[in-house]
Amino acid sequence: MELPLAPSPSLRLKAVNPRCKTCPVYQIKPTVAFCRSSCLLLETTKGSNSVPLYFHRTVSIRNCRRKFIWVCSQVGASEPEPVLNKFLQFKDAFWRFLRPHTIRGTALGSVALVARALIENSDLIKWSLLPKAFSGVLALICGNGFIVGINQIYDIGIDKVNKPYLPIAAGDLSVQSAWFLVLLFAVVGLLIAAYNFGPFITSLYSLGLFLGTIYSVPPFRMKRFPVAAFLIIATVRGFLLNFGVYYATRAALGLPFEWSSPVAFITTFVTLFALVIAITKDLPDVEGDRKFQISTLATKLGVRNIAFLGSGLLLINYVGSVLAAIYMPQAFRRSLMIPAHTILALSLIFQTWVLEQANYTKEAISDFYRFIWNLFYAEYILFPFI
Repeated sequence: MELPLAPSPSLRLKAVNPRCKTCPVYQIKPTVAFCRSSCLLLETTKGSNSVPLYFHRTVSIRNCRRKFIWVCSQVGASEPEPVLNKFLQFKDAFWRFLRPHTIRGTALGSVALVARALIENSDLIKWSLLPKAFSGVLALICGNGFIVGINQIYDIGIDKVNKPYLPIAAGDLSVQSAWFLVLLFAVVGLLIAAYNFGPFITSLYSLGLFLGTIYSVPPFRMKRFPVAAFLIIATVRGFLLNFGVYYATRAALGLPFEWSSPVAFITTFVTLFALVIAITKDLPDVEGDRKFQISTLATKLGVRNIAFLGSGLLLINYVGSVLAAIYMPQAFRRSLMIPAHTILALSLIFQTWVLEQANYTKEAISDFYRFIWNLFYAEYILFPFI
């Protein structure tokens, strides 16, 4: 059997015997020997473009086997250990299970509100409060993990159509493991809240977990009803997060709760923003929602109408932000608040135009939804400085 290696017929591979243990000793004159699982001879013949190779030595079976064993050991050494493989696979599945974009929103929101409370009362800052602040962020991440996790447990069929990359739908995380994780999140979050922040904050935390449960779990499954779903998301991500974190921070500083203009602004802004997220989150999921008869505004009114509705509500938010800076100069920094929100509003208009030009393809819809989350992050990044 001859295996050509180059366009020129003067260079070819000749299979000599596939079973090395029966190979005799070969005398190689115009040849080069190489062995893996068989002995192959690279033979050159005379020709105008060929370069003859002359090696006069004996290649034994022992040398062949020795080289084969060394090569195999190098290949095996590059493969990760099974235990490490399992750990890396679980880490990837766990991170996807947490829904990273929601984790970023929760973490940014809590850090921004704590920073604002500290800026307003810089004389009361104590480094001893830092562990308590970190424990509060951990509790919020646990609550977030519980809510998004239990939603995935009850949405496996839908996610196989809409979000096949999620770990349970993809088969990378078992339902039993998912239940273990969500229960662990709930218990750890409640223990942190009760131990560090007292009964009132623990009650607010419990309310958030309850709303997240009835959103996804039968027989309630409030996500089937658009208005109820919007109100739950807006309440949890808008009011409870912002009010609760600010209240807890002031309590940790030894201060009674008191609304400030910036905190009232961000709570109102984010509550309306959370409503927009609740409306637009169904845009990429229309196909699966229709298949499983989940009633959403996107399935009822159409993707284009909901995209314009979400953009319009966000523009109201940005116009209100600019007006607040104009009419309340004592409470807000005009030099930052007006240009920043103008730029964000213009970028939203541009992204909506891009979606329209793309004719609302699934990829364009997903990009638009991700952009809305980026606007959400941007607002929290701005908040401590306004």
